[in-house]
Amino acid sequence: MYWRGRSLGGVRSGDPTRIAYLDNAPTTPMRPEAVAPMLPFLADRFRNPSGAHAESPAARQAIDEARDVVAECLGCQPGEIVFTGGGTEADNLALFGAVARRGGIPVCTAVEHHAVLHSVQELRGRVVGVDADGVVDLDALVGALAGGTVSVVSVMLANNEVGTIQPLAEVARIMREHAPNAVLHTDAVQAFPWLDVASLAWPAELVAVSAHKFGGPKGVGALVVRSGTPVAPIIHGGGQERDRRSGTHNVAGIVAMAAAMQATLRDRSSEVARVGALRDRLADGLLSSVPGAHETGDRSKKIAGNCHVRFDGIESEALLVLLDEAGVCASAGSACASGAMEPSQVLRAMGFTVAQSLSSVRLSLGVTTTEADIDLALKAIPDAVAALRARAS
Repeated sequence: MYWRGRSLGGVRSGDPTRIAYLDNAPTTPMRPEAVAPMLPFLADRFRNPSGAHAESPAARQAIDEARDVVAECLGCQPGEIVFTGGGTEADNLALFGAVARRGGIPVCTAVEHHAVLHSVQELRGRVVGVDADGVVDLDALVGALAGGTVSVVSVMLANNEVGTIQPLAEVARIMREHAPNAVLHTDAVQAFPWLDVASLAWPAELVAVSAHKFGGPKGVGALVVRSGTPVAPIIHGGGQERDRRSGTHNVAGIVAMAAAMQATLRDRSSEVARVGALRDRLADGLLSSVPGAHETGDRSKKIAGNCHVRFDGIESEALLVLLDEAGVCASAGSACASGAMEPSQVLRAMGFTVAQSLSSVRLSLGVTTTEADIDLALKAIPDAVAALRARAS
């Protein structure tokens, strides 16, 4: 539970300074374990790791040690890690870099993050549909691989909006049969807090993660580039990261990301169970207390922190305003698309109508979510929905 020193009106009840932060999918609070090792590199240990000063080797050593940790957490070799400026850059490097080296075209699912979807569209690739739960249509994937021109396939491990987990092993099997020369990329940005990425993403030659999704800082991420998988750089300059990503290293961010990864792996099993139970209580409570409430997708196929619901006759934009006033932080979909009242391409690909898409809300839980957060949400959301329906009647 988070606290703030200001009071808002609307449907808020009880302590006016209390906040339920249920918007962890866009970004998470930094873990204390990540903040502490980061701070020295923002102060006296600020040296450029590529420099010739006496303390530069210490910065380089910190990067090397962090690379070892990140590699272990992602199930790869240290030399296969490329540090990036975040998940979007990692996805772009994977797709543009692979196509530049291998030729051909990319393929992705219709529910990918825009970092992938827009890249595939820019590269004139193909987009594959999904079923009503958001799972990739494997028959359609077979058709998209026909012709022998596909060089990279991108299928995210867990969806950022509805939380659906994709069958990467099945995707890889189909690729081996129908496009054996193509490489598999997975956006594991949303997956890492909840899933064993090292195990589940093993078939992928390219794996992207972003630190601020699991308690690290914003502006740093990583791309696994398996040995023997060439990618062309999309940022040119000093030749850092084995000439795969130029630019001065974000030492503080890299060190903090490694610490956040370690803490996430340490706690993942217990947190998945705890947060999953909170998510179930939240979803079941809303379905039972709000007439015309519907859960999106099959809960058994989703990550533990995702609760995606829609409410008949309610515009999510208006609902989110009332929820914010009530101290509940949520979102209508991908934060990258916030501010524009347009139907989510993820929900549309799953077969939702425009009206259904615009009445949907994502409540995303995290390691800081408490029972009190769920209590507040289960009071505020039914009240807000009822208030909006009363206004419309």
